[in-house]
Amino acid sequence: MMDCVLFRHGIAIERDEWDGPDADRRLTERGAKRVAQVAAGLKWLEVQPTHIFSSPLVRAVETADILHASLHIPSAVQLVDELLPDAPPDRLLSLFRDLPSRSCVLCVGHEPHLGLAASVMLAGKPSKAFPFKKAGACLIEMAVPVRASHGTLGWWMGPAQLRAMGKKQTKMDV
Repeated sequence: MMDCVLFRHGIAIERDEWDGPDADRRLTERGAKRVAQVAAGLKWLEVQPTHIFSSPLVRAVETADILHASLHIPSAVQLVDELLPDAPPDRLLSLFRDLPSRSCVLCVGHEPHLGLAASVMLAGKPSKAFPFKKAGACLIEMAVPVRASHGTLGWWMGPAQLRAMGKKQTKMDV
């Protein structure tokens, strides 16, 4: 089995407030803070990624960097086009095929791509039935070899739920 955590980037500067290319939109201060709080929730859930992939868009890279540092992920953040907003959702599965079977892969990306990818993993075809909120995440357990429709949903949580768990983790650390 291989675990895959899909994670939507944190709150970024709004499009209408940004005059540069969309790819360069950054996280807001609040967005970065919330990603760190959500990372504490992932710790409480005992998520221990061995690999981290990110969309190359700035807001996703910033999110991945916060998660990488907070979760002490042993491998470097790998920027991959398979997590771009307009990438075909089934292409994400190809990233997992060469990883060790006991891997836990954290993928940081965008909507609607992540929701479509989750539906491919779980049901075998893209569907808009699985939307992610900003800084929301899910865990999908994948049978090896990784194939569409062979995933099992472990959990699916919004950012508020993950932040609440992060408060529990913070209390445990004190």
